[in-house]
Amino acid sequence: MKALQLYMLLHIILTASVVVNTFSPFQDFKNLLRKIFNPEESCDSTWISFNASGLEADLESKLFGQHIASGIILKAVSGFMSDENPKKPLVLSLHGRTGTGKNFVSKLIAKNIYKNGEDSSFVHVLTSELHYSHQSKFDIYKAELQQRIKGNVTSCARSMFIFDEMDQMHPGLIDTIKPFLGYHSKLDGVSYRKAIFIFLSNAGGESITQTALDFWRNGQDREEIRLKDLETLLSVSAFNNKNSGLWHSSLIDKNLVDFFVPFLPLEYRHVVQCAMVEMRARGLQPDLNVADQVAKDLIYFPKSEEVFSAQGCKTICRRLHNYT
Repeated sequence: MKALQLYMLLHIILTASVVVNTFSPFQDFKNLLRKIFNPEESCDSTWISFNASGLEADLESKLFGQHIASGIILKAVSGFMSDENPKKPLVLSLHGRTGTGKNFVSKLIAKNIYKNGEDSSFVHVLTSELHYSHQSKFDIYKAELQQRIKGNVTSCARSMFIFDEMDQMHPGLIDTIKPFLGYHSKLDGVSYRKAIFIFLSNAGGESITQTALDFWRNGQDREEIRLKDLETLLSVSAFNNKNSGLWHSSLIDKNLVDFFVPFLPLEYRHVVQCAMVEMRARGLQPDLNVADQVAKDLIYFPKSEEVFSAQGCKTICRRLHNYT
């Protein structure tokens, strides 16, 4: 409290001094006080520090039904962030149906790297609907995208770029960033090797779902599904899907995507877990009966078997208002 009072007193004094003399020597002191009491985010270890154990704990306690994704992401991000001289940027392509946790995972990664999490000025979320919605402006978008990445990485090497709604992005647009994702020490004097690029897409969701359904019908646990069962399907699906931003992309052709990460469709039990976590996040006492009711009221598919939640956990946050 004393520090706050001192700051307020000095602020009044210094403000008055500036009115008298704009170039007063007190101005420098005032700027110093601002930095002490309200520091700006900077590209250093004070604001960027990877918490490997924090990411592991978050993936274990907050992401459900995604044993493949959890394992890949923890190892990929941990290995990349511990390398002071990576050979190339980390490029992850997350695939699966809506509500399975793709966007949520990108937030968890940001949370455990940046002090301000997803609100960090070094985390850039790009969506096709907001940033690249007009196909007639394709050439303008290409130039803007390249400049945006170059400018932000120049400011901070540890920048993160999240491309949401890849399914709606103009095919070929993403290829404009190909030079930034390769094994180059520098491009025009800028190194991109410490940056992270994350693509979020529904492409491949049908293949992932069919694989999960086949395992279920054969009486096998979903935990038996391995990356090798899906990775090739995902890369081929993304490459050949005309509605995907990675359609015929040289990023796939040139193996610049480090991991194609599958997100499995969620079952009833996973929805229950999501509801319980959401209640805790709201400061409520988790109630299994409420979580059970929320999960039961969702739509499941295929219609004959009703195995997977059609919307995953996506609507849990809104629906809880009706039960608590």
